[in-house]
Amino acid sequence: MNICVIGTGYVGLVTGCVFSDLGNDVICVDKDPAKIEMLQQAHMPIYEPGLEEVVHRNVEDKRLHFSTNLHEAVEQSEVVFICVGTPPLENGDPDMRFVQEVAASIAKALNGYKVIVNKSTVPVGTGNMVREIIEKGRKAPIEFDVVSNPEFLREGSAIKDTLEPDRIVIGAPSQSVAMKIMELYAPLERPMIITDVASAEMIKYASNAFLATKISFVNNIALLCDQVGADVLQVVKGMGQDSRIGAAFLNAGLGYGGSCFPKDTSALVRTAERHGVNFPILRAVMDINREQPLYFLDRARKNLGGFEGKTIGVLGLAFKPNTDDMRDARSLEIIAMLLAEGAAVQAYDPIAMPNTKRIFPHLCYGENAYHAAHGADALLIITEWNEFKQLNMERIRDSMKTPVIFDGRNIYDPARMKRIGFHYYGIGRGLSEPENRKVG
Repeated sequence: MNICVIGTGYVGLVTGCVFSDLGNDVICVDKDPAKIEMLQQAHMPIYEPGLEEVVHRNVEDKRLHFSTNLHEAVEQSEVVFICVGTPPLENGDPDMRFVQEVAASIAKALNGYKVIVNKSTVPVGTGNMVREIIEKGRKAPIEFDVVSNPEFLREGSAIKDTLEPDRIVIGAPSQSVAMKIMELYAPLERPMIITDVASAEMIKYASNAFLATKISFVNNIALLCDQVGADVLQVVKGMGQDSRIGAAFLNAGLGYGGSCFPKDTSALVRTAERHGVNFPILRAVMDINREQPLYFLDRARKNLGGFEGKTIGVLGLAFKPNTDDMRDARSLEIIAMLLAEGAAVQAYDPIAMPNTKRIFPHLCYGENAYHAAHGADALLIITEWNEFKQLNMERIRDSMKTPVIFDGRNIYDPARMKRIGFHYYGIGRGLSEPENRKVG
């Protein structure tokens, strides 16, 4: 099948690669010429494990193509995927400008029946909006259909999630249109859910908001664990064994970030508002998430006697491991507050430092974790990269000015850290050190 994918971010690029790997002829379109030139040379504009190999293989086999010519790509395709960004506006609504622009461009290129597939994360009603834009902008009464096919990939495991999804959701206006998209996904042999367009749009937001709720719930439990002396890891283990609850997304830490959960949760609240539905649960979810890094920093501030004149090592900058994505990364607000309060920051991340340097160009960046810890008054763990779990902690201890760890992702065992000489503070691991005691 001939496919056009508009947008070469995480969703668009992975979607195009996987469909080409399944034997389709795919054109990925982007209006950024520099990005297209990179991709034509099989150089990745983003970091995603396994992506470069898939791109290179399918470009060589001439199944995957990259272009800035949207008009030509739409004309040559039977199915057109819209995979552009919908970043949040200041009021919490998603910015639909890019979707609207793409829909208007598709209308001008319509030269025969097409299935237009919304894969961008969009609010309920977007399918109707896209249809109206194309109907008004088409040059002739050419037939088309609009489908919602939300993605559920996770950065860092996007290829696997696209090839082995828990489910494939297809919101279509009719069974015959749904069958066209089902045919594309048939080689994956995964469960498919066929709905109307509005229900498919809602499934995406509802899923992400629910996962955000689980994260905020366990973070609130973690705060209580700190006060009563319980260990949130043991609590979560006991909860997760219940099949009604499950262990996924019950990791206490600094809260959720990235490109999906913050904006999707906010967008769902805004959608509810516009339809007269109060959503206090999600408002609390967002409040807890905003407060989590503040709680983390407040513990560090109290135990260090303030940040003024202190050197703070920061391990992990990306919003999660196995990505270089800095969107809504906890590290950004934590570093900004540390600098504002007079701390010197030494940071390290295996992948995300180039992106962080665009935001904090004058920060001290280490060549590795040991450099970031050297001479530090405290070490903050912000992102749970696997390499941080394998560090020589005795070497870290000996290189620091004072051996203090504030573990925002609970990657270390408190008993072991204490045994080898650290003052250790996790999230919800119990108050193993007196909160009013200043170290160093």
